[in-house]
Amino acid sequence: MGLLTILKKMKQKEKEVRILMLGLDNAGKTTILKKFNGEDINTIEPTLGFNIKTLEHRDFKLNIWDVGGQRSLRSYWRNYFESTDGLIWVVDSADQRRLADCKMELQGLLVEERLAGATLLVFANKQDLPGALSAEQIKQALDLDSIKSHHWQIQWCSAVTGEKLLDGIDWIISDIASRIFTMD
Repeated sequence: MGLLTILKKMKQKEKEVRILMLGLDNAGKTTILKKFNGEDINTIEPTLGFNIKTLEHRDFKLNIWDVGGQRSLRSYWRNYFESTDGLIWVVDSADQRRLADCKMELQGLLVEERLAGATLLVFANKQDLPGALSAEQIKQALDLDSIKSHHWQIQWCSAVTGEKLLDGIDWIISDIASRIFTMD
């Protein structure tokens, strides 16, 4: 039995998943995490560092790392890559002027060796705002169809209303589970 098989079996017993949530500042990462956890979202400050939440969902223990997206903090993102099973990239769909920056940062993440094989979920957030680009428009702007290195999905959502957050989380868990947890 190889080391990878042993590690898979160990992880299966725990059904523990590590998810890293990144995106530019003000994309809605912390709001998504708080809304998903049923917390109050009325007083959210910019994340200076990181938040970590451990949640139970569908018999999985989710360790979700929400890391600040300010330009000054992005160089520290690499400190959180180790053992990441899934990456949630949050996009402010109403902020068209920063889409090029958003695309560049995401492309930089996808070539990181320690994120190789991580499932990618792109949340096209803030769909409740007027002028928000659709998930299809975000997909094109970020050139997601060119991604061949990761399983990926884009999901429109609104962190404020909670709409479609569960669909995205369910998809990323299912994809991670199909890769990591062996079925006995």
